[in-house]
Amino acid sequence: MKNIIIGLLIPFVGTAAGAACVFFLKNEIKIGIQRALTGFAAGVMVAASIWSLIIPAIEQSEDKGSFAFLPAFIGFWFGILFLLLLDHVIPHLHVGIEQAEGPRSSFSRTVMLVLAVTLHNIPEGMAVGVVFAGLISGSGIVTAGGAMALAIGIAIQNFPEGAIISMPLFAEGKKKMKSFGLGVLSGAVEPVFGGLTVLLASLVVPAMPYLLSFAAGAMLYVVVEELIPEMSAGEHSNIGVVSFAVGFSLMMVLDVALG
Repeated sequence: MKNIIIGLLIPFVGTAAGAACVFFLKNEIKIGIQRALTGFAAGVMVAASIWSLIIPAIEQSEDKGSFAFLPAFIGFWFGILFLLLLDHVIPHLHVGIEQAEGPRSSFSRTVMLVLAVTLHNIPEGMAVGVVFAGLISGSGIVTAGGAMALAIGIAIQNFPEGAIISMPLFAEGKKKMKSFGLGVLSGAVEPVFGGLTVLLASLVVPAMPYLLSFAAGAMLYVVVEELIPEMSAGEHSNIGVVSFAVGFSLMMVLDVALG
């Protein structure tokens, strides 16, 4: 149980560490650096969705023969539709392109920016919760190393997310401590949703393939709808593409080496 609690908290620590950049950097993150960080985060999330979630979901359904893909297919689409619903129900700014959406009060922009990153963190927390629930189930599909690899990988990609939220808030005139606090707050949803998912999944072990692929679908929705447009915006989009490849490769190595 101790290892599970640590695993659920690791991604949150990554967000908090990124938000702490506001204490060390004097100016707003440059566009090129922000694009690189976003591309890196996208690469990590795509690799994690494939190796840590979708592949284990299919492997756990091998008893279905030619239809082993079906639980992963269904769960994936439920994840996509769930995030599509959240994206319409929860008002938020699209990270990095909020300037193009018209003027808002400082308070409104602050709240909606925090909501944007918080929305990103919901499926990530669920993904970590699902793999640790799989570990608890003793199915053998999810290993302790694989679960920790996913938690570490998401923590790595949470680092730039924490910085992306705290630095712009400081640049807009917020005090460093408040900017840091809001960045940390955006990541607090991860251990909460992770813990809830562990409780749910541990009670419904047969649904594990659906839950794994659900988390993958939710994460990939965030990547395609939010992160890829941001990393490709403007000139020199190759920075984002290369960073995506670096993030993807790192998460693939972590998952295979530790899994």
